[in-house]
Amino acid sequence: QVQLVESGGGLVQSGGSLRLSCTASYSIFGFTRMGWYRQAPGKQRELVAEISSGDKINYADSVKGRFSIARDRSENTMSLQMNSLKPEDTAVYYCNAYSPYVNYWGQGTQVTVAS
Repeated sequence: QVQLVESGGGLVQSGGSLRLSCTASYSIFGFTRMGWYRQAPGKQRELVAEISSGDKINYADSVKGRFSIARDRSENTMSLQMNSLKPEDTAVYYCNAYSPYVNYWGQGTQVTVAS
C-alpha cells in the first residue's frame, strides 16, 4: 500500500501562485502515470494534469499555460506549480498514482483563490 500525502494548499489572491507537492511513501518508479485532480463543491472530480511513465504530460484545457506538473523519481515526489490562479481554480486538489492493478489517492489539499 502506497500512501500519498499532498501539501502546499492554502488561500491566495487571484493572480497569485501556489506550489503543491505530493510525497509517496514508496517508489513511484513503477506507476503508469501520476496526476493531479481537483474537485470543487458540487462538481465531479476532474483531471488537472498528469505525467506518464514515459514523461508524456497532459493538461486540462482550463490550466494550460498556467500550471506545470513535474516529478522527481529520486525523491518520490510530484509537484504542481500553479500560476495566475483564478477563483474558478478553487477546489480540493488530489494526488493520484495509477497502474493497471492499483490506483492510489492522497487525502487532498484545499486551494482557495479569492477574487
